[in-house]
Amino acid sequence: MDILTAPHIAISQDVAGGKPRIAGHRITVQHIVIWHERMGMSADEIASNQGLTLADVYAALTYYYDHRQEIDEAILADDSYVVELRKGIKSKLSGKIGG
Repeated sequence: MDILTAPHIAISQDVAGGKPRIAGHRITVQHIVIWHERMGMSADEIASNQGLTLADVYAALTYYYDHRQEIDEAILADDSYVVELRKGIKSKLSGKIGG
């Protein structure tokens, strides 16, 4: 069952790992933040590319600014996890180049 935490934002443990997301979608607030803050996409671009309304995108950004520390920590944790995964996976290409 979804818990609506703000208009357009839902949280449910069985969808997107319990991360806040756009209601009715699997797109998380974290995704919106990365696209907007790190990739420099405008709200219009995000809405258009993802089939969202501008209200959805702005609600996600509002949620982010209200919960900035916890979402920034989640982004850092995910980044660290990806780095650790990459360390453990040997590239087939690097084996061919070096060997």
